[in-house]
Amino acid sequence: MKQLKGKVAVVTGGASGIGRAIAIRLAAEKMKIVLADIEAGQLGETERELRELGAEVLAVVTDVSNAQSVEDLARRSMETFGAIHVVCNNAGVGGAVAPMWEPDLDQWKWTIGVNLWGVIHGIHTFLPILLRQNEGHVVNTASMLGLVSEPFTGIYNATKHAVVTISETLSGELAVMGSNVRVSVLCPNFVASRIHDYERNRPHGLTESLGKEHAMLPSKEDIRRTIEAGMPASEAAEYVVQAIRNEQLYILTHPGYSEIKRLIRRLWSLSKGVYSARVFRAQLRKRTANI
Repeated sequence: MKQLKGKVAVVTGGASGIGRAIAIRLAAEKMKIVLADIEAGQLGETERELRELGAEVLAVVTDVSNAQSVEDLARRSMETFGAIHVVCNNAGVGGAVAPMWEPDLDQWKWTIGVNLWGVIHGIHTFLPILLRQNEGHVVNTASMLGLVSEPFTGIYNATKHAVVTISETLSGELAVMGSNVRVSVLCPNFVASRIHDYERNRPHGLTESLGKEHAMLPSKEDIRRTIEAGMPASEAAEYVVQAIRNEQLYILTHPGYSEIKRLIRRLWSLSKGVYSARVFRAQLRKRTANI
């Protein structure tokens, strides 16, 4: 999609982090913005910020894990703007940093509900609209951990690997059908955001997500420092806009094997863990051979 001016973009998880940065960047292209987020207060602040920048904005409190909530988002978007051209299924939460058998099933259900079902609901709801127009672009936010399998982040890994394969499959299906709708999957490494503070949106009554204390695991403070030292979200958003223009399937915010390897090593030095470089290289080469 080369021409973005005057088109309509829906961004879930748009109140903060990468979603907010994508919304601001698309607004700079003179797109009309539909902001969706579960955090009403932060959503209102980002809406005001975009309006001050001159953007046309609709803000809708949305729980992407709930199919009806996403359907309501689409309905209000169409009622307000009459069309939808770019859909960024970006809303997400972190997962338990623990051996996979320790977090209770409610933690699994919540993370999968937001990270995976949020994308599924977005595709199920918005793709028919884009297909009727025979024009549009879907951006699904996955992660570096949708390309490699890092120990002790199993719940998060599972959701992000699923988002990658869903995006790859959808892209192939649209190509076979001869559709003009395109798909990208965003696989960021560390980007400065609030994802380390994802538990602020944890449903009432859900147990603590980090499980037991383990000496080999990074502390919350280690995780916070690593994420906050990451790439500015505005840079990640720039990659997204270029991918939409270039009809690019994979969006890697930190291109190059050496950069990914350095970041993995940094994480593991913080956690005092030992990870097989041989296994990591094999995984990475297999999953990125055609990117």
